Amino acid sequence: MDLDEEKRRVIEKLIREGYIKSKRVIDALMKVPREEFIPEHLRKYAYVDTPLDIGHGQTISAIHMVGLMSELLDLKPGMKVLEIGTGCGYHAAITAEIVGKEGLVVSIERIPELAEKAEKTLRKLGYDNVIVVVGDGTLGYKPLAPYDRIYVTAAGPKIPKALIEQLKDGGKLLMPVGKYLQKLVLVEKKGDELIMKDYGDVAFVPLIGKEGFPQY
Repeated sequence: MDLDEEKRRVIEKLIREGYIKSKRVIDALMKVPREEFIPEHLRKYAYVDTPLDIGHGQTISAIHMVGLMSELLDLKPGMKVLEIGTGCGYHAAITAEIVGKEGLVVSIERIPELAEKAEKTLRKLGYDNVIVVVGDGTLGYKPLAPYDRIYVTAAGPKIPKALIEQLKDGGKLLMPVGKYLQKLVLVEKKGDELIMKDYGDVAFVPLIGKEGFPQY
């Protein structure tokens, strides 16, 4: 089984289907080894375009979703990005590739075991431009705010006020909103105005926290 060949095939398919277009996103998906972020027994499925179980009731997002979210955020080198929901660290690695060494990714994870494992994998792979913080992602991370971009990898009942406040003027925030029926919503902040666009139905794990859903 050649994982590199499988990776190339799935990325070519995503390009054909229109999920990914920009060279920056394509290059990042090609470079980051998804197999390094998932449990050993699931590695053969690394380039199957589906969410995979990473323990603690959490999943690694499907490849097309990571690619699509990266495209919609219009990430650029040098940006400071806040990620809510580190999970295994794969999405953070993709973002880190795109923003480059001069950029920064601040990633918040509420489950300490996942945060520790993700940080270990990111360090092993040389992603020194990612900071992993254990905490309630719905409250954002004030010490390093404001952020050029914010994205959330779990679905909340609404867009947390704290995240809007920590977004730069002209910045973009992307998150799934809803419980049973979830929509991927992109918010652009222009002064006091929020411009919202709905990018259709999605399925994510619930966003747990003070401004999210209560712990199940």
